[in-house]
Amino acid sequence: MADIVGAIFIALSCICGTPTCNCIDQYRNFNDDVGELRRELDTLTNRKQDIESRIEVAEARGGQMVRREVQDWLKQVQDINVDVQAFLEKVQGIKWYKRACLHKLVCRKMNVVRKMYEKGSFPEDLLIERAPARGNRIPTEDLVGEISTKEEIWGYLMGDEVGMIGVCGIGGVGKTTIMKHLHNDLQSETRFQKVIWVTVSHPLNVFELQKKIAGAMGERLLNDDEDDDGVMMRAGALMDIMGRVKFVLILDDVWEKFSLRKVGIPDPKAQNGCKVVVTSRSIEVCSYLSCKIVKVQPLSQEESLKLFLNTVGDVVLEVPGLEEILELIVEECAGLPLAIVVIAGSMRGVDDVNVWRNALAELRDHVKSVKDSNDEIFKRLRFSFDRLDSLEVKNCFLYCSFFKEDYLFSRRELIECWIDEGIFDGLPSREAAYDRGHAIIDRLEKNFLLEKDYIFPLRIAVDGVKMHDMVRDVAITSIGLEFGYMIKAGMNLVELPDEHGWVKDPKKLSLMANNILKVPLSLSPKCSTLSTLILSSNPNLSEIPESFFGEMLTLKVLDLSGTAIETLPNSISELKNLSTLRLQLCKKLKYLPSLANLKGLKKLDLHRAGIEVLPQGMEMLISLQYLDLLFCPNLKEIQTGILLNLSSLQYLAVCFLRETTIVRNFEEVARLKKLETLECNFDDIQHFNYFVNKFKDFQSATAYSLVVGSAKDMFRKSKHELVITDCEIEEECIVLPNKLEDLWIMRCKIMGSSLSKIVLLEKANELRTCNINSCEKIECVVELDSSSSSSSLRCPVFDKLEELSLSELPRLCELVRVEGEATPSHVFSNLKKLHVMLCSGIRKLLPLELLQTLQNLESITVLFCHQMQEIIASLDSDASS
Repeated sequence: MADIVGAIFIALSCICGTPTCNCIDQYRNFNDDVGELRRELDTLTNRKQDIESRIEVAEARGGQMVRREVQDWLKQVQDINVDVQAFLEKVQGIKWYKRACLHKLVCRKMNVVRKMYEKGSFPEDLLIERAPARGNRIPTEDLVGEISTKEEIWGYLMGDEVGMIGVCGIGGVGKTTIMKHLHNDLQSETRFQKVIWVTVSHPLNVFELQKKIAGAMGERLLNDDEDDDGVMMRAGALMDIMGRVKFVLILDDVWEKFSLRKVGIPDPKAQNGCKVVVTSRSIEVCSYLSCKIVKVQPLSQEESLKLFLNTVGDVVLEVPGLEEILELIVEECAGLPLAIVVIAGSMRGVDDVNVWRNALAELRDHVKSVKDSNDEIFKRLRFSFDRLDSLEVKNCFLYCSFFKEDYLFSRRELIECWIDEGIFDGLPSREAAYDRGHAIIDRLEKNFLLEKDYIFPLRIAVDGVKMHDMVRDVAITSIGLEFGYMIKAGMNLVELPDEHGWVKDPKKLSLMANNILKVPLSLSPKCSTLSTLILSSNPNLSEIPESFFGEMLTLKVLDLSGTAIETLPNSISELKNLSTLRLQLCKKLKYLPSLANLKGLKKLDLHRAGIEVLPQGMEMLISLQYLDLLFCPNLKEIQTGILLNLSSLQYLAVCFLRETTIVRNFEEVARLKKLETLECNFDDIQHFNYFVNKFKDFQSATAYSLVVGSAKDMFRKSKHELVITDCEIEEECIVLPNKLEDLWIMRCKIMGSSLSKIVLLEKANELRTCNINSCEKIECVVELDSSSSSSSLRCPVFDKLEELSLSELPRLCELVRVEGEATPSHVFSNLKKLHVMLCSGIRKLLPLELLQTLQNLESITVLFCHQMQEIIASLDSDASS
């Protein structure tokens, strides 16, 4: 044996060109060398992770970007890691006689690793100042006449002498519109790192203001105490956060004096380069804050006429005899842009001179008793309300004032409230009510009585609306009182008004969004005609006495959502006219009295409530159309047969979870013949598949929203939505429901590097929206193989896709990957919107050859993709860079 070994090492020495003793040493030390290489690689990897952590912390503060040499180093370390790991796997089972020859290769790789480790010391900072990271652009109207005022404010923003700017003027004169334009202009200005817009609530709430500013900075203040100590602690934290960047802070609609330092806003001055802009109707407020005051004046007659025509349409000038009447109407608008656009909106589409002449007479009648500056705008806005063509639309408009000032609600939320109020009772279905609701919102938007805005759940824009504060004031003070409405929403009330503070015999009462602690035991207000009572969003309200509802026997809508209520009084059972009971987010609620007497109840909302059992008498609710039992963690059972008795159900939201017995209710759901909308949550793919197979032949529901995995509240954007969260998605593991339009995949382990390889998507040929979030393995969206003879490629699952959102995908490096030289055809041919956010690895978004298929693309949004170099890759781009 020794002779054989000796012969082998002699042969090795000849082959390798090294002395035999060296070969023997290399053979014997090979395992030690490989072990050392592993340790050196681990050390390098640790340095890489430390640097990435430092970068992550620094980037979270905003205003900086990674140095190019640091980016290159990180990329090289990644490449070295892949190369060495592959080498180590290769030599793990290598034959003993080959080990000596590989010794030099091990040493070379070890030297490369060591040198790369030394290069990672980086004596300079890892990050440099970046082009400013600002905010989202704000929807706004065209400016007419305010150009000089806008330019004056811009001059102060760009100069060093003025830090505090106060934009003053009467309500409706255009202060907010001017600042919206300046906010959007600042998005492309490199002077500032952050541009923050905050609408200040009225009355001023320092706690809410601090939260809004921190949220706009991308931070969260951990201290939620509302006492003086809590305010002081948050102010210190906010001061530290804002002190790191050069910012412009726009505080819109400030009514009261306050201290910047108490809120936590650093004093804007030349040394820090920061600016604070305040819009207010009060010069006193701006003077108190030491602002440079800029007064916004009403428009001239010429400017007013131009704005009016821009809104109503130039076509009215073609109507004979109308020009003089139109000029007189514009004159009555007193140069107030809000009044001009609202009145013009109410006259859009009218081409009858007699109607215009009558409108002029009505408008003059509204404004002839002007007393002060508020009345100037109030009377004109009241005219636009009176011109709404039906009581239905007027009621819809007035209901928007029930919410607190500047409340932003989704269309769905608002329409649901209108349905609860019985406004659409004459319509044959819930779908018809939604269609009517959307049409009314469009009408109110076109009349400028509602403003379009956006909500951003999960970083996806959803259409929302809100009321201009002046319009809301008119709805409450000038109109609401006539209708018998008492609205005290968002006024920081800590107790219910006593009986002397109530409107006499109110018809609707909103006390939402206050800090009411309790209802006095002795309070039993005389409300013989009250139909709606809203006490929602009073988070500390824990008890309601039995006597409170004693004289509210006409009550139809009761909303206690978002309170700390633990039990409902038994007197609820006597409210036989009650049609809507909203108890969502009542997490402490354990007990509901019997509902057997509430045979007219149409809606029961227990979304995220703490109930442990359903109330007695549920089976008697023969009129119930809406039942939400989603995410009630303590509810373990829906008794068999209850759902079957609720034969009028149009909307059902329920969880089918492993640990509950609710799974027995699958078949009962499928037998609900009037069901239009179904929302379900499953924590188990197996149960989800079973349900979908059972449900596929059930054609009654026109809409569904299904969630698989951890529970999440969603803002439904389509009629057919599937959300998959925190699951492993393997081949053929999920059965897709029919007509799927909107797909969300979040925090999932996807077995494959692209979406197009997921078998479950092959049948989703109606898909309109696709949202992929936090799926680590995704490298591209579409992966096409051109090994076939065809010169063009397509991916049918994305043929009809209109919106694609990709966020927090660290390995995403390209949108479309084509193996070979064929050109993709029809991929994303209907795509309108593309959103890419927090994808740290992507450098080039769209290959040039894909552009010919994107003829319908309207917008591209790219946020926080710090290595992004090109949106559209140029012809000479190196694909590997």
